[in-house]
Amino acid sequence: MQITGPGVTATGRIQPVTITITDEQITAVEPQTGRAWDHDGFILPGLVDTHCHGGGGFAFTDPDIEAAASAAEYQHRRGATTVFGSLVTASPDDLLRSVRMLSELCDDGLLDGIHLEGPWLSPAQRGAHDPRWLRVPDPVEIDRLLRAAGGYLRQVTLAPEIEDADLLIDALVEEGVHIAIGHTAASYDVVQHAIGCGADVATHLFNGMDQWHHRSPGPIPALLAAAASGQATVELIGDGVHLAPETVAAVLTMLPPGRVVFVSDAIAAAGMPDGSHLLGTMPVRVTGGVARLDQPGDEPPLAGGTSHLADQLRLLAGMPDVIAATTSTPARLYGLADRGVLKVGARADLLLVDSAFGVQRVMRRGRWLDPVASS
Repeated sequence: MQITGPGVTATGRIQPVTITITDEQITAVEPQTGRAWDHDGFILPGLVDTHCHGGGGFAFTDPDIEAAASAAEYQHRRGATTVFGSLVTASPDDLLRSVRMLSELCDDGLLDGIHLEGPWLSPAQRGAHDPRWLRVPDPVEIDRLLRAAGGYLRQVTLAPEIEDADLLIDALVEEGVHIAIGHTAASYDVVQHAIGCGADVATHLFNGMDQWHHRSPGPIPALLAAAASGQATVELIGDGVHLAPETVAAVLTMLPPGRVVFVSDAIAAAGMPDGSHLLGTMPVRVTGGVARLDQPGDEPPLAGGTSHLADQLRLLAGMPDVIAATTSTPARLYGLADRGVLKVGARADLLLVDSAFGVQRVMRRGRWLDPVASS
């Protein structure tokens, strides 16, 4: 199979190419000199979403493996051809069960990794996590989760100020797991210490953490400084809800290329009508596409996202480094050398988008996924 049109090459440039696909792999990427294109928009690598809880009414915490599989397949159809299944704070038994189940989906090729967002978080910055199950690290539980993950545990979000955080960081780094700092009230110095111990990611920077105060700087400037020096990569949720576009633009301008990863943080409510939903065990209310905990108050905490990574790409496409931040940067960070790029040997995952970066067709493993739901 061959596809011709303006494509994002391995160098990050958009230029006319002919891409040859054999079975599940890209076998040639050659310059195209004519205008006999199959596609007049752009050909992009499949998007890489490393922080996703579900979508289309399905969640990765669902005890039914078919429902969890449907969450992955839904995200594939929306353009995220590489997905990490993210799990929120839960009881030890439920968390272990979910990790085992997602490991099976990784074996089957539906998921590409597992991300634990909790349960080792700050009660003060727990956001939409169930406070009943926040806890300090237990070496026995850590070992059980690592074995259940079968090598697919890619990232763990933790608050570095909790008791025995260093024990947890050391154990996970030794197993090749990326440590993400998030849902934290840590001081600048505590975050710096965690980075020195091996933490290298910021979970949805600005959200779920103490804010930047000029006399008490906290985690945000520490994480930005680490990213600026090449020690860390920061996640941003660029959906226009979690962060103002001006904040996103400032971070992209502030940091060198390759230090920002966009994530959806999508929950089961992504792509669904407004109404009542769940995030793990916590009730969520979606109003106007914004998900918040279903509890009294003028502005309950945000509870994940309802956008898709492709929506963020379209919204932010005019900003620098956005294509890389949704494709090659996360792939490189997590050692997925055959994802996020259009090059010989890469997995045949790609998107056809129009001139406004709206998704028209999605290919995963050399197979078109139809129909693509409208955004």
